[in-house]
Amino acid sequence: MKIKKILPILLCIVCGLAMSELMFRQYDTKVAPVNEEVEPQRLYFAQIGVYSTEDSMRKNLSSIKNYIYEVKDKKYYAYVGIAKDEKNINKIKGYYKENGYNIYVKEKMIQSKGFIEVLQQYEKLLEKTDNKSNIDTIASQIISKYEELVETD
Repeated sequence: MKIKKILPILLCIVCGLAMSELMFRQYDTKVAPVNEEVEPQRLYFAQIGVYSTEDSMRKNLSSIKNYIYEVKDKKYYAYVGIAKDEKNINKIKGYYKENGYNIYVKEKMIQSKGFIEVLQQYEKLLEKTDNKSNIDTIASQIISKYEELVETD
């Protein structure tokens, strides 16, 4: 009677061990480097203005949903779009020009693999749309991802 109860329990344990061994062998044991060196990529930034103070920048861009800025030489450079492809940055530039803003395209070298991968996905969407609302939303999402993935590095 005891053997009839113990045998299924032992059989379940052996099967469980065999299955877990099979599962763990399927995983690659190589460890990826944490800080992988990546070639800098040239990206196009849609600059919406240069301001002398942060207050004047915020006041002038109060109608813009999402933008980033950098401070160089005591001036605030504000950007509303980023693209890897020149056609896409021109699409973003055209959208803002239609809304009455002067946009200047600047080239910058960025070395964030994660952001560049995300940017490529957004650019596929940007290529396929001419809808003004979609262009605004995609440009805004790209700026958000830049803040999240690059500025925190």
